[in-house]
Amino acid sequence: MQRGTGNMLSKRIISSVIILSGSFSWIFSQSILQPNYALKSHETLEIRKIETTEKATVFYMSIENRTAGGYFCADRNIFIIYPDESRSKLISSNGIPVCPDKYKFKTIGEKLDFVLRFPPLKQGTEWIDLIEDCTDNCFSFYCVILDPDLNKSIDDAFHLFENKEDTKAMASFIKIAEETDKKNPGIEGLLYINIIKLAKETGDNSLASEWYNRMLSSGAPRLPLFIKYLNSQGIKY
Repeated sequence: MQRGTGNMLSKRIISSVIILSGSFSWIFSQSILQPNYALKSHETLEIRKIETTEKATVFYMSIENRTAGGYFCADRNIFIIYPDESRSKLISSNGIPVCPDKYKFKTIGEKLDFVLRFPPLKQGTEWIDLIEDCTDNCFSFYCVILDPDLNKSIDDAFHLFENKEDTKAMASFIKIAEETDKKNPGIEGLLYINIIKLAKETGDNSLASEWYNRMLSSGAPRLPLFIKYLNSQGIKY
């Protein structure tokens, strides 16, 4: 699949990428607004909301065009990937053409909203990946957090960063990591990346190195992806 909207990593990672969270008591019907995640493929592709019920799991998505002549489509082979690597395939989509058909953006800055519908989530699921399985420029979200309380804690930490309170933001990420990462392994990569990037950007290379090595030995889900991302940013200890 080809698109003219670019290809990048993540939701909110410090300075360029993003990250995530979660462990929770299962609720069959809930809405999760703008869930956090560890990494994503396309810069302007967002998960606006996830609705989970006993009948379906629905993703409300949007993407913004950043190029002249940009276009977008979605493959039929889109999956929810569970922590145990089992898959749940897309049932239907709305508002988005199925490749090779494509939506052609009229202007730079135009947004396209669309909906992806999947079978209901397995009970007790704390995090998932959303993966398009195709041959070219496929989209992906890794470690999407489904715990509303944990998402709020992560949002609060990002809010500190956005207000240029880097030291407080780093302390907040570290606190979340020390309190929750073993309860919900899906959050580890998101926290490690943000702690490492913040430590490096505030000049604390010793702390950045400490958390980098903690990440290497953590066994966090999708760990090779997080290492590859940090290395691509010139961060390696």
